[in-house]
Amino acid sequence: MGMQTNAHIVWDWNGTLFHDVDAIIGATNAAFAELGLEPITLEQYRELYCVPVPKFYERLLGRLPSNEEWEVMDATFHRYYTEHRALCSLAEGVEELLTGWAAAGRSQSILSMYGHEDLVPLVRAFGIEPHFVRVDGRTGPSGGSKAEHMVRHIAALGGVDPARTVVIGDAADDALAAQTVGARAVLYTGGSHGRASLEAVGVPVVDTLAEAVAEAERLAA
Repeated sequence: MGMQTNAHIVWDWNGTLFHDVDAIIGATNAAFAELGLEPITLEQYRELYCVPVPKFYERLLGRLPSNEEWEVMDATFHRYYTEHRALCSLAEGVEELLTGWAAAGRSQSILSMYGHEDLVPLVRAFGIEPHFVRVDGRTGPSGGSKAEHMVRHIAALGGVDPARTVVIGDAADDALAAQTVGARAVLYTGGSHGRASLEAVGVPVVDTLAEAVAEAERLAA
């Protein structure tokens, strides 16, 4: 298969392929409880969520969390999330979409800010790993931007043309990461951000992953 001539999708994992928004809201509220904050709803979360995550906490606290608070909240979030992610599944239609894209002779990969050691076994457990030429999770501390990871990811893929690459994710950060390498982006409303904040980014916004793939096909043509 000629990688140079074919369209490539870089998929985000959390909130995109992996429908884990319930676990994320629960984990966020568990982290908030550590600081005596009121729980928030999915709607509030989608409206306020941003990266880097301490900035999101600042929106809710009215100030940046101290280093000690951040460490407690981060540890609580990850502990809760790890317990509850077992109840989460892939987003609707993912297997068919991955199979269809690969069957057309196109390539795809995963780039996630989720820890690499946790990500790979999870992707493997769902039986979808063979669809991807590469699966990259975050190595190093939590937080940070996706853009620098994207630069490394595209370089590691080798032979993938950024101009024919489309990043599919659920956050503004995904579009910014795409821009950094000269790729396109499609943003999906099923994850951590509401439509209004995604539309502000200026790239196509869709409500289903099937629409995202159709849009990717059009953009990469």
